[in-house]
Amino acid sequence: MFFTPWTILILLAFGLSLWAQFRVKGTFNKYMNVPATSGLTGAEAARRMLDENGLQHIRIECVKGSLTDHYDPISKVVRLSEPVYFGNSVAAQSVACHEIGHAIQDKTNYPMLVARHKLFPVVNFSSGVAPFLLLGGFFFKLSGLLLLGIIAFSAAVAFQVITLPVEFNASKRAKDFMIKLGFIKNNEERSAGKVLNAAALTYVAATLVSVLQLAEYLWMFTNSSDED
Repeated sequence: MFFTPWTILILLAFGLSLWAQFRVKGTFNKYMNVPATSGLTGAEAARRMLDENGLQHIRIECVKGSLTDHYDPISKVVRLSEPVYFGNSVAAQSVACHEIGHAIQDKTNYPMLVARHKLFPVVNFSSGVAPFLLLGGFFFKLSGLLLLGIIAFSAAVAFQVITLPVEFNASKRAKDFMIKLGFIKNNEERSAGKVLNAAALTYVAATLVSVLQLAEYLWMFTNSSDED
């Protein structure tokens, strides 16, 4: 009943998303075993990058888990997973500095990050109601309800699209500062790039899935309107 011309594309994109997740874990694990010549831990590299950018007030905390690293713009805290916080590998430094890239974006009011922050409350609400509106529109054949669901889902898609430049920019800032401050040298630059690119690919794949889903919903809405 819900099989459409878009279904195959969505399944392929979903497969790409799963592959990207496996790749980022594999790449991270691989380069976690490659010590950086600087010998700095992820926490030490993060601290130096923060201080270099006048962000001495931002704290660094260690959290449990793997790849649970993130920057909290509300509390002004960078939280690094244990392998990144204590590790002195190319991967640990790359992930840590990527999160500092977000802290720098916050300080400089990077436009895409500002837009994402403003959109977050809307997405937090719309992502909760969108599934119910979409299902209600499909099952009861109410085009108006379906359209509301599409609009709500569009906000979540917009959030993911905006996230792409935010993540790529944070990775670029990370790599540039890692080279500038001497954290990585020579072949390590390529290794750091692989870690950062693998992580970015997961966002690209997830966004592709969402965009295709939105296209499918729009196609269904158009067809339902034609039938009416």
